[in-house]
Amino acid sequence: MQGQSLQPSSEHLIQVILILRGLLAKPTGDPDVPWEPVILKTISSKEAVDFARDEANAESARYPEPLIKGGKPPLFVTVPELKSDELRKQMEERIARFAAHYGGKPEIVCLRDLGMLYVDREQEDTNLPLHHKVALVTGAAGAIGYGICRGLLEKGCRVAATDLAGEKLDRLAADLRLMAPNRTIPAVLDVTDQESVAAGFEMVSRTWGGIDIVVINAGIAMVAQLKETALEAFRRLEKVNVEGTLLTLAATAHHFIRQGTGGDIIIVSTKNVPSPGAGFGAYSATKAACHQLGRIASLELAPHGVRVNMVAPDAVFGEGPFKSGLWEGIGPDRMRARGLDEKGLQDYYRDRNLLKARITERHVANAVLFFATRQTPTTGATIPVDGGLPDATPR
Repeated sequence: MQGQSLQPSSEHLIQVILILRGLLAKPTGDPDVPWEPVILKTISSKEAVDFARDEANAESARYPEPLIKGGKPPLFVTVPELKSDELRKQMEERIARFAAHYGGKPEIVCLRDLGMLYVDREQEDTNLPLHHKVALVTGAAGAIGYGICRGLLEKGCRVAATDLAGEKLDRLAADLRLMAPNRTIPAVLDVTDQESVAAGFEMVSRTWGGIDIVVINAGIAMVAQLKETALEAFRRLEKVNVEGTLLTLAATAHHFIRQGTGGDIIIVSTKNVPSPGAGFGAYSATKAACHQLGRIASLELAPHGVRVNMVAPDAVFGEGPFKSGLWEGIGPDRMRARGLDEKGLQDYYRDRNLLKARITERHVANAVLFFATRQTPTTGATIPVDGGLPDATPR
């Protein structure tokens, strides 16, 4: 059945899919975007498994749906139990021999006893800058996540919108499907659970062959002065904002290195990193740790062609159907402290920046897209999205 997962599930099989996707990517000659990845789909029907067992089936007049016989036959391979580097070398040699003989890389790869992979060219007729890319967005079911997902889809990207299971994720998935039904999938992913993170990455890899862009957006906040901050409450923020970032960065690093075509990581930071506020200590401290992990990742992953950058918004209330989870949690306290209603609070944050700008999820998405589309050769940098706050200027 088209788009189904290959069986059995294993980390080794995911390595094979990632390596093959990387090896099938097209070199562009552009140092900023050196590879054009392919979308690599799977077929795991009984017909596909049977077809993949025998190389003689390449001469068959009928291929498993939705495939048709083309000018080049499928590449048949057995998946050996090798280390990643050895497996890559073996697959690279097989593809090189195939390309030399048939004048190009294979479009179909048969994995004996497992099923088939094929390059999906369905949406290749677009000039959108991210049309061949796959993105995974954490914490997607809030205002900022929603804006980022929409921005990526508008640029042609395929998007896995991930969040905790529940009504918010379901509504987000329904909304995004209206915009791009064939280029978006929801995925339940808890950034604090290593197995959940791994399962989310695996689901996306099985659906589209791999991931090229990861947006680390999941985060939570609380309002309390340090002298009143309960340790367990602080640990809750630390688990999501710090450990969640670490687990996502680690999974992304392994994924990108195995795939071998670089990648982009964009972390949604906050103006509270350079300019913390009283009563916001737990959030400011844990997001500062998150931000620092991003800077370190930029150092460690640059040799692999991976760029890691941050965007730092301030007071994004949301203008679409999804509210900011952060402001749903802390907004009432902020309003009480200042004697304001919701509109008054939004006006307060607008009026405190130099441009008197109301910051929206669209503005944050635009900053993410600046990095995702690689407008400049930049890594380890931060774009403020705050209308201009002198106190938040890095120093």
